[in-house]
Amino acid sequence: MPPAIPIATYRLQLSADFDFDAAASVVPYLKALGITHLYASPFMRARKGSTHGYDVTDHAKFNPELGGEAGFERLSNVLRQHDIGLILDFVPNHVGVHFDDNPWWLDVLEWGPASPHAVSFDIDWEQLPYRARGGVLLPIIGSSYGHALESGEIELRYDASEGSFSAWYFEHRLPIAPERYGEILRMILKEAGAEESAPGKAMRALAQRYQGPRRPNRKEAPGFKAELKDIAGAADIIARGLAAYRAGPDRGAATLALHHLLERQHYKLGHWRLASSDINYRRFFDINTLAGLRVEDAGTFEAIHRLVKKLIAEGKLHGLRLDHIDGLRDPVQYFQRLRRLVREAHGGQSRPFYVVIEKILGEHEKLPSFAGVHGTTGYEWMNAITQVLTDGNGLEPLDEIWRQISNQSPKLEPILRDAKRRVLETLLASEFTVLTRLLARIASGHYSTRDYSADSLRQALELYVLHFPVYRTYLVPSGPSVHDRQLISGAIERARADWFAADDGIFDFLRDTLTMDLINPGRAHHSAPRVRRFALKVQQFTGPMMAKSLEDTTFYRYHRLLALNEVGGDPAAKALSSGEFHDMMQSRVREWPHGMTATATHDTKRGENARARIMALAEIPGEWTSTVARWKLLNAPHLLVDGELRAPSATFEYMLYQALLGAWQPDDASLPERMQEYALKAAREGKQETSWLNPHAAYEGGVKDFIAKILDPSLSGEFLNSLQSLAQRLSLLGALNSLSQITLKAAMPGVPDFYQGTELWDFSLVDPDNRRPVDFAERAGRLAALKKWDWDRLTQSWPNGHLKLAWTRHLLELRTELASVFTDGDYEPVEVSGLHRDHFIAFARRRGREATIVVVTRWFAPFTDGGRHWPGPEKYDAALNVGGYAVEGFADADAAQLRLSDLLTHLPVAVLKARFTGAAKPSPRRRRGW
Repeated sequence: MPPAIPIATYRLQLSADFDFDAAASVVPYLKALGITHLYASPFMRARKGSTHGYDVTDHAKFNPELGGEAGFERLSNVLRQHDIGLILDFVPNHVGVHFDDNPWWLDVLEWGPASPHAVSFDIDWEQLPYRARGGVLLPIIGSSYGHALESGEIELRYDASEGSFSAWYFEHRLPIAPERYGEILRMILKEAGAEESAPGKAMRALAQRYQGPRRPNRKEAPGFKAELKDIAGAADIIARGLAAYRAGPDRGAATLALHHLLERQHYKLGHWRLASSDINYRRFFDINTLAGLRVEDAGTFEAIHRLVKKLIAEGKLHGLRLDHIDGLRDPVQYFQRLRRLVREAHGGQSRPFYVVIEKILGEHEKLPSFAGVHGTTGYEWMNAITQVLTDGNGLEPLDEIWRQISNQSPKLEPILRDAKRRVLETLLASEFTVLTRLLARIASGHYSTRDYSADSLRQALELYVLHFPVYRTYLVPSGPSVHDRQLISGAIERARADWFAADDGIFDFLRDTLTMDLINPGRAHHSAPRVRRFALKVQQFTGPMMAKSLEDTTFYRYHRLLALNEVGGDPAAKALSSGEFHDMMQSRVREWPHGMTATATHDTKRGENARARIMALAEIPGEWTSTVARWKLLNAPHLLVDGELRAPSATFEYMLYQALLGAWQPDDASLPERMQEYALKAAREGKQETSWLNPHAAYEGGVKDFIAKILDPSLSGEFLNSLQSLAQRLSLLGALNSLSQITLKAAMPGVPDFYQGTELWDFSLVDPDNRRPVDFAERAGRLAALKKWDWDRLTQSWPNGHLKLAWTRHLLELRTELASVFTDGDYEPVEVSGLHRDHFIAFARRRGREATIVVVTRWFAPFTDGGRHWPGPEKYDAALNVGGYAVEGFADADAAQLRLSDLLTHLPVAVLKARFTGAAKPSPRRRRGW
């Protein structure tokens, strides 16, 4: 059996091009690398052609494009043979909708609120205006609804195998409500002139038997459809008679008939742009094809976890990575239910089961103590590693460079607030409207608050959202925690300070509604269900709001140092001192020792080695300033300047240079196209000169042309020579940073996670660039050839990536050999003395007498002549104070100090086995998972 707490995990992205069998073929390599758990992307049935698996359409079935159940069994057998566990990236928050492949969604479209699956979706049925009946908006039309209707793009069809009618818009199936079948049959018989034929009479009799506004009802519908399907000749008559609904040019009556039929459905078709203002179902962020699930409903929870429970019971699933838990209405309840499910799957016994959550924590924010959760997927630790390896002395000059280029303060808050306003006005306007209407309805429900106008309440709630500092609170129906109450009150006070109209208690009302104090005993009698619904829905809104505003907008506007613009990070962050880093790690040992530590994921903004290169710019800020100034002059002729249009903008050009340095490889012929795709995404995400909702063709074309020209040797030889020169030096600094980065990841508290392919140098850009195919055969061959470590040879050939692969394997061998030390050991800072002491981070991991001492180097520019040569250990004027430890491999093992010039002879990092010889210290109490 694999260990309950992984020694190391390895993330694989499954798709039709890399299925269960392909994953199985990689397992022996993962075993040789030292991985104990395969961490798989979602493998439930998803949208056909999905490259990521997050658009799940059926949680209870394996994805047939991955090989289905048989393929999974083959993978499971290979994992068992190699004693490797399986962790699944599970999606409890949403499912893929529209198209024709989600049975729950199709049933909801057919039956509306009467569908048994309607409770699984968060739909505000009565929100659509000017309708006699409730409905859900379907923003799927590529043009206007009228144009699509009149051009015949919407078509009514009959499925003879089901006896059912559906409208179709290209690949989107739109089931017709069965109570409309009678009128459809009568219209068809009249159009086909078949009323007196034998099948026509049978069809008419069937329609007459099921008359009335609610017939056939749900119980009657299967019989109705079966009878219709069984009428001999009915299909031919229907095929002719559907002409009555065949809309198109010069077919006014048929067009009107189809329109009237569609207007009487449980849905309303609309242009895709309506999603930003009128959509009335909760989505995953602003993605129309991903509808939120109400997993708080017990039946929904049970249904979507059925396969997971089965796999746990069979011993084939050993952990879960839970996607986007901030989208859940009540995560506390969810984790309690999940813990019970795991216990039931284990026959009522409490057995180890590894659970981590995708959760972004704000600065100084602590993870709530969720039942059975071991920690997060590691975004916060990835950023801590970046901050401690970044030279803080260079950030102030970079602030000044950014101030000059952007003509704005390097403070992040104004940029983030402006981004939030843009998102509120566009991408999430529909969701915000739902909240403001609910808030206004609560206010109007009692005479003491009915004078608060809907407009004033909307403005007050907007200010609250703009000032809310983290992704969400975690209220439960009984009320907020002390921490959540402080968060809400703090945001309310900042919003109140921004309010210029008369207050009259509106912010007190909003605060009491958000905390649910409004329905406490002795208060005015407001509707308790509405107040709870509002407070809990706000939590589901602020998470997507922050994500779209910060990660998907601000990160593409604020470019001081792109290494800090990472998921879960703060682009304006300061560097961490070694002491601050030690404090964080000691807290982690006490609270979350078994969460993941990531340095690259499928969601990161760039590859881990690209990030390590860019962070080195903080070590050479003066040279960087002069270099950028020269590049701007060299590339000025390639800009598109037309009136006030400049493409790229000055700030975007500065961003491109950093991104180029991170991704640069001299032999990469695909780099121009990759950079153009990256730039298009970055420009649209930034929502300044262009956007996804309103693309600016001239600007985008100018950016694309600019990149093509500056990367064309015939046009930009001088620039490319300069770029190549700086990139070579940053490549060395970045490689050295990467060795320190991976050492910290593997040795600090937590479980190191390796994203596919990153055991060699990883210079990827944001997705989809970071999801390109990985050559595992090449990696397996390289690993097999590295049985014995020749660190001199590996450092001499460091550009080929073998050094990183070998060091990764070495670190995982040590983690396996000293599993208890790394899994459950304490964390103790080790003092470094000497002139260069600030260039080193050192600590011990210890359990009992068994220990290891870790040292990593940072800020390499002084030791490498600015990246011109590999660092020589003779330059290190520093020593480790290792009193109390006997370090293996040193003759003077009991010495109180180890000179780093003796220790770091080949690599700028070391992980040393040791024995603790001092007085034993009691281990701190730790938070546990299951």
